[in-house]
Amino acid sequence: MTQLFLLCPRYRLDDESLWLLGIDPARHYWMSINGETAFTASIPGLTVSSIVEWKQIMRQFRGLQPGEQMELAGVSQSVSIICISENCFAIATEYNSAPVWHLFDQETLESLLRTAHPDWQCSEKDVDLGRRMLMRSLQQPAASVT
Repeated sequence: MTQLFLLCPRYRLDDESLWLLGIDPARHYWMSINGETAFTASIPGLTVSSIVEWKQIMRQFRGLQPGEQMELAGVSQSVSIICISENCFAIATEYNSAPVWHLFDQETLESLLRTAHPDWQCSEKDVDLGRRMLMRSLQQPAASVT
């Protein structure tokens, strides 16, 4: 059996393909992988408790150098942001149990991280994305039997 490996393009704000489906109230970034709506991923986003914490994390992100990474602790899980090069960043996740790196330019990833600001509110249509995440979690087993 071969190992599944997905390679994603670098997402930009001015992409022609619709890759960002929305950002739910819990700051999950809903994306179409490679612009394919059949392959939808939800990446845990940044959540903070104060503007001071948000500013500190934004400064840390802006200071990343190639080869460095930072961890973002979310409500349900944490993700790594890896600085690949001067204007290329990756968020490491899994899709169907396969490792995936979603690549972003700096402007795009910074725009996503800005949604962690305590005053940010998602759009009305993106509230349904949060409901979808809740339905996914309710389908997961609460405990494993050994």
